[in-house]
Amino acid sequence: MKKVSFAEFGGPEVLQLVDAEEPHAGPGQVRVAVRAAGVNPVDWRLREGQVLGAHPIELPAGVGIDAAGVVDEIGEGVSGIEVGDPVFGEGLSTYAEFAVLTAWARMPEGLTFEEAAGYPSVLETAVRLVREVGVRPGETLLVSGASGGVGSAVLQIARDRGIAVIGTAGAANQDYLRALGAAATTYGEGWAERVRRIGRVDAALDLAGSGVLGELVELTGDPRKVVSIADLSAPDFGVRFSGVAGSVPDALAEAVDLISRGKLHIPVEKSYALADAAAAHADSKAGHTRGRRVILV
Repeated sequence: MKKVSFAEFGGPEVLQLVDAEEPHAGPGQVRVAVRAAGVNPVDWRLREGQVLGAHPIELPAGVGIDAAGVVDEIGEGVSGIEVGDPVFGEGLSTYAEFAVLTAWARMPEGLTFEEAAGYPSVLETAVRLVREVGVRPGETLLVSGASGGVGSAVLQIARDRGIAVIGTAGAANQDYLRALGAAATTYGEGWAERVRRIGRVDAALDLAGSGVLGELVELTGDPRKVVSIADLSAPDFGVRFSGVAGSVPDALAEAVDLISRGKLHIPVEKSYALADAAAAHADSKAGHTRGRRVILV
């Protein structure tokens, strides 16, 4: 099969489309014929060799943790799914023609493979962050860098739970944030004061790593009410850094429920061919994403 791999840490140019042995489903796993794979910041951070709390990477390594596709092999102990079922979920080396998934759910009706590939890990991350930051119904959550995939999911999950949301993003994405139910403002000089004028902040998430942790702590009044997934200096501020983590078992089930009820939609900003994974990584790192980027297989 074809897969994207890298034999050394570095920039997007280290990514290569190579011939590889097909993986097979082990106990508790399924294999899918991949139709689309999600592009996540963790993909290029690991490719660069950043330490994110994940297991050490052995080179050469595959790329990708999100996929949508058709089940074609079922591991021992797996029930409730059949060969031929369309699923989306998380696994390993998903920028490939075949990938093994360790967490999955049946795709909701009406969702395309391209759309579905953008959901799994961002939903896992969003559900985990809302829990970790301890925000409750009736409170207000500030999301710094809110227009990307995780931010889009956090805003919609929080609103469905009765949590008010304030989002910061670039000027071009203000209407997008408002459409997701957030009070929106731009980042840049004076952003914290603009947030104060909107209202009280009970908890905050840093999704962009743009050097805002000091202001987030001031706005919430408590570093324990701030969580970052993008700024490795978080411990210096007394803030939790929540990097690569195991799957939240019910995150995909919650996604299916929200999507089915019309309460969750994350648009695909751009799609790429498998051979163009390097361009996808470069674009992802450049930021300013509205929604998700995916690779079509």
